[in-house]
Amino acid sequence: MLAQFENINTWVLGGALVVFAVFLVIFFVFATYFGLWIQSLLTGSNIGFSNLIAMTFRKVNTRAIVRSKIMATQAGLNDPELTAGALEAHYLAGGNVQQVIRALIAAKKAKTISLTFREATAIDLAGRDVLESVQTSVYPKVIDCPPRGATKPSLDAVARDGIQLKVKARVTVRANLQQLIGGATEETIIARVGEGIVSAIGSAASHKAVLENPDIISKAVLAKKLDSQTAFEIVSIDIADIDVGANIGARLQADQAEADTAVARANAESKRASAVAEEQEMQARIEQSRAEVVEAEAAVPRAVAEAFRSGRLMIMDYYKLQNVAADTEMRKSLAGQGIESANINAHHHQA
Repeated sequence: MLAQFENINTWVLGGALVVFAVFLVIFFVFATYFGLWIQSLLTGSNIGFSNLIAMTFRKVNTRAIVRSKIMATQAGLNDPELTAGALEAHYLAGGNVQQVIRALIAAKKAKTISLTFREATAIDLAGRDVLESVQTSVYPKVIDCPPRGATKPSLDAVARDGIQLKVKARVTVRANLQQLIGGATEETIIARVGEGIVSAIGSAASHKAVLENPDIISKAVLAKKLDSQTAFEIVSIDIADIDVGANIGARLQADQAEADTAVARANAESKRASAVAEEQEMQARIEQSRAEVVEAEAAVPRAVAEAFRSGRLMIMDYYKLQNVAADTEMRKSLAGQGIESANINAHHHQA
């Protein structure tokens, strides 16, 4: 009988322990989620107690979901897609739930920005800071062109008169939330604005016109709609600084003149070389003619001797030839002396 009583006590004690353990679990769960459930209930967020427990099993940060839903409810966000399940799904997808809600609240307060919950979550999942994007849309952002730390501290362009201008610009942009996903970033804006400034200066008739009215650069660049397919809308382009650089036109003209001089020198040298070669060729021909004359003169005695042997030339005929040659030489000598004397007399007459 005693043993039976002890068994009953053991079962009672075990049951009590089980009941106590269950009570502790219920109390722990109640204590863990009661505060969040009460907050949700009092703010009208409509997140049930069972939903909170289910979030825990799905490894969702219940505190972040509840606080985000409370913020949305208190701010009056009436987007039908903004439910606790949608917040939980966005969290499980790796998004920043609280940042999305803050961005939606900021967009609602601005009154000029249309942003839905689906758009905000898409921007957030795309890797963009959705809150910063909304703030940039409300408060425009200023971008330096060229950016600070760039290789060249200014944008260099040459006007039509050949004078170089060094320009620094500041671009004021506003985030375009509808094109934020897939739209080009700041680097594209900087590159397009830089290209537009260089093109505008290059189209100017003179650098003085640009210095007198730098606003023509801004108007020309803004007219090109450079913010197309980008995540920003260009509000204004302001010329922060403009300096006069080198005279590129004069430098190019000097280089061209130097190149033309080198070409002329090369042509003259080629002509001189051709003339020298032609002179050498003529001298070679003269020497050849002289050699032929000498050769012909050397053949004369042989021809005379052959004529004597054959009887075609008599001795008296030979002497007559000698006399004729001597007479010719004498006439040449006298003619030369007469010319020299005439030159001397003309010289004395002039003196």
